[in-house]
Amino acid sequence: MAKKSIKIRAKAKGGVVSVKALISHPMETGQRKDKKTGKKIPAHFIQEVSVKANGEEVLLAEWGPAISKNPYLSFKYAGSAGDKISLSWVDNTGKSDSVNVTAK
Repeated sequence: MAKKSIKIRAKAKGGVVSVKALISHPMETGQRKDKKTGKKIPAHFIQEVSVKANGEEVLLAEWGPAISKNPYLSFKYAGSAGDKISLSWVDNTGKSDSVNVTAK
């Protein structure tokens, strides 16, 4: 994907970092049919999301076709301002994206 598919924010307060991310992805289940052709739209969904803070994995999620289009992810972990956060995803077609931010 040419354009970055991930928008992410990370804020630290009181020893806890709150991470909020929005991922632009079609998340097709493979069950819907194209209205014009009547053929099934091929499955295209994120399979794995990984988040690391300062190189240490803080979240690993295995997703499937039941996740909605343009998924929103929000979680917290024990950390502090200045943490280097890396979020990446891989889908069932082999495409991937990643982004790096610093917790404020």
